[in-house]
Amino acid sequence: TILVIILVTLLGYTALVGQQHGWNLLPIFFHDIAAMNWSGQFNYDFMLMLTLSMLWTMWRNHFSPAGIALGICALFGGCLFLSIYLLILSSRPQATVKSILLGQQA
Repeated sequence: TILVIILVTLLGYTALVGQQHGWNLLPIFFHDIAAMNWSGQFNYDFMLMLTLSMLWTMWRNHFSPAGIALGICALFGGCLFLSIYLLILSSRPQATVKSILLGQQA
């Protein structure tokens, strides 16, 4: 349920922000980091969390070509990607927390 709530609310919020401010996020994102202010600190922290999400996704999929592609989606898609990915993984038959987190390493 929480994944669906995250997905729906974040999609709506993203659509509104994109309509009001445009879709060119990266210059704003990195400008705030370069400014060395609290917005930049938050963006840097968030970027590191996205990097961990990317690396986990790639590792979970054995750094296969599909795993690398999914990892790139994790880096740029953030919680929109992760909520969909976890919904798909958790809906599989016989899904357990262990199998979701570790994939074939379980």
